Amino acid sequence: MKKILLASALLLGVSFTSCNSYLDINTDPNSPAEENIETFMLMPAIEMNTASSYGNFLRIAGGFHAQQYAHLFGTSNYLDYSKFNMSATRSSGTYTQFNQKGLQNLKTLLAKATEDEDWGTYLAGTVLRAFIYEALVDCYGEVPYTEALDLENFPTPKYDEGQTVYEGVIAEINAALEKVSPTNIVCTNFLFPSSTADKWIQFANALKLKMLMRMSNVKDVRSEVAALIAENNFPASDVSYKGCWKNEPGQMNPFYSEEFATTWGSTQTNIAANLAIIGTMQVKNSEGAIEYEDPRLSAFFEKNKAGEYVGGISGTNYPKSTSKLQDWCRPVATFDMPVYLITVSEIEFFKAEYYARYGSAADAQAHYAAAIEASFASANVDGATDYIARYPFEASNYKKSIGLAKWVALSGVNPFEAWCEMRRLDYPTFGTVKGNDFYTEGDQESYNVSKYVPGTLYTPIQVFGEVGANKLLERYPYAESSSSRNENTPAFPGYTAPVFWGK
Repeated sequence: MKKILLASALLLGVSFTSCNSYLDINTDPNSPAEENIETFMLMPAIEMNTASSYGNFLRIAGGFHAQQYAHLFGTSNYLDYSKFNMSATRSSGTYTQFNQKGLQNLKTLLAKATEDEDWGTYLAGTVLRAFIYEALVDCYGEVPYTEALDLENFPTPKYDEGQTVYEGVIAEINAALEKVSPTNIVCTNFLFPSSTADKWIQFANALKLKMLMRMSNVKDVRSEVAALIAENNFPASDVSYKGCWKNEPGQMNPFYSEEFATTWGSTQTNIAANLAIIGTMQVKNSEGAIEYEDPRLSAFFEKNKAGEYVGGISGTNYPKSTSKLQDWCRPVATFDMPVYLITVSEIEFFKAEYYARYGSAADAQAHYAAAIEASFASANVDGATDYIARYPFEASNYKKSIGLAKWVALSGVNPFEAWCEMRRLDYPTFGTVKGNDFYTEGDQESYNVSKYVPGTLYTPIQVFGEVGANKLLERYPYAESSSSRNENTPAFPGYTAPVFWGK
């Protein structure tokens, strides 16, 4: 099984050599002897699996669950997501990819890096391992960790509490940081092609900051976060997979390839912008005139055929033939768009939250402004000053200020993280109107979003019964690919049971 995984990893790596050439011409990539496996052979497959799973499946599901995406007419691919649902089978493929193509190959990479005392590569592998485990906990709440990836000794590994996993991988990062220096070499990789550990150290610090702040409602992390902020060694630019995508089958940005590309002969489209994010970024007065338009709107979403921003509604796919693709706005997407792992804007928002809770309101305000400025810079638009003036930081309700601003900032960058932060900060909140107040299914003329209140959520027209009205989907059910084979899978606590950091 291990050799099969290694071979599949190498094959995946071969298909993504648009950035760099990874394979020595004297090595047979299809059947390498285990003693010939090198870290540079494993890294491309690990990275591309991470980019594909995180930047495609989790982006799409997160977009629907964060009410940033809605469903288009005529298909039902993601209609369950639009209803705030996620089945045990829907996430199984991604769960398996994360474990087999990601974590299992990282186990091999880390063992090889340790053997070679290659501490730069060891840190890179440790950070990616922590990143994957964090994403799994954020989806499922509990996952195998302490007994995972050891089928010989633990064929049915226990599920660990999410906090145990978070604390465990943070400890792993800390141990890796103690071994590394900024000038240590890192095996060839897509994320930081410079091949030294300095940027991986910064990414490690950013990931620690995010995880510690996620835990901050259930654990005292003040001293750890204070030390990180005092060190101030964070990424100076967004951490993303960019510059490694080509306009060729199998080499495009995974979200673009899934939803926009026609190279595989598919012309099916499913995703539209949601009226909630459109109505928040383009605010209209009582007469329907535009009062304020966020300059990032054009960077995040396209206009419809009439040159307007019109958002779809959660919980329906418009079962009427007059409702066409061209009537709704689509996310802006290109074959070479980045897959963002963490942005400067997110880092600044976490700093703002830290100061709002433990420091001065002035420092919180400064980092709130820096977060918004970074978001505008990433979108390559002006207007941050006007946005901050319109939506100033409120120290007395920092969760609302940060929660709403972060929800908007992530809508065009990383909807999955938007869904995570909504569950933790409890903003945006649900308004008084529901999906049925905007549209009656089958009656296209009934579409009217004038009752929408900017910065609020609404119950989907058809909402998954186990979630219900005015509630978010809080977690995924345990993946079928794991639970069906593991007698130690715990009882599912329910779709509205928060993961540990949301309690």
